[in-house]
Amino acid sequence: MELTIHAPAMAPTGSKALLDGIAEDLGFVPNLAATVAASPALLAAFDGLRRAVGSGELDPALRETAGVAVGVAVDNAYGVAFHSTVLSRLGTGDDEIDRMRAGDEPTDLRGAAVYALARELVLTRGKVADDTVRRATDAGLSTADILEVVAECTFAGLVGVIDNLARRVELDEFLQPRAWTAAVGTR
Repeated sequence: MELTIHAPAMAPTGSKALLDGIAEDLGFVPNLAATVAASPALLAAFDGLRRAVGSGELDPALRETAGVAVGVAVDNAYGVAFHSTVLSRLGTGDDEIDRMRAGDEPTDLRGAAVYALARELVLTRGKVADDTVRRATDAGLSTADILEVVAECTFAGLVGVIDNLARRVELDEFLQPRAWTAAVGTR
């Protein structure tokens, strides 16, 4: 399916205010948001999830780790590039990011537990093994943290569906250095 990247001025009336709000928050409108602007309802869902996930208490690096895990699991090139870029900006080293992009857990205990949980959440549609949840709690994640990982997985899953439906949304310029494909796995 061909999905157009809508400039805010050319977007449907119901999407313009949402795109303006995203631009105000981020300083620009990411191509993924501009792509779903053809449907004000989907853009509102996207923006609502984005805002909800961003308002949580989960450590941002753990949230982005979950995003990479989901992206790799569902072959979401846009999401992997986005979350990898944010992880780098948060100070995560390239070796750790490359591990995750290749489908391997990060080396730190909490990151590994979040990566495994996120991956299993999306691959099993929430039918996560007790051992995976126990591993997360043993790594110090609270019930609220685990539920925030679920929220990130939901948002990252939506991004993956859109990216795959569009047969890949064109990466924004700032994401291009972290472009990813399942066949390559890393940058």
